[in-house]
Amino acid sequence: MGSVKDKAAGMADQAIGKAKQAVGKAVGNDRLVVKGAAQEAEGKARKAVGDAKSAVKQGVNKVAGKINHNL
Repeated sequence: MGSVKDKAAGMADQAIGKAKQAVGKAVGNDRLVVKGAAQEAEGKARKAVGDAKSAVKQGVNKVAGKINHNL
């Protein structure tokens, strides 16, 4: 998955996880609260992967630009 897709999927998972937690708390379903927390954590991790991919890509592009400039 690309960095943009990872970031988007991560943000979606975070939002869905938060919603599950809210619904679980509202109806008294501890299992749903736990599942929501897990999904939110997974979303944060996926977004972090996307951020890392983006940073690496920017670094590579910067180095490549300097190399091309020197040629």
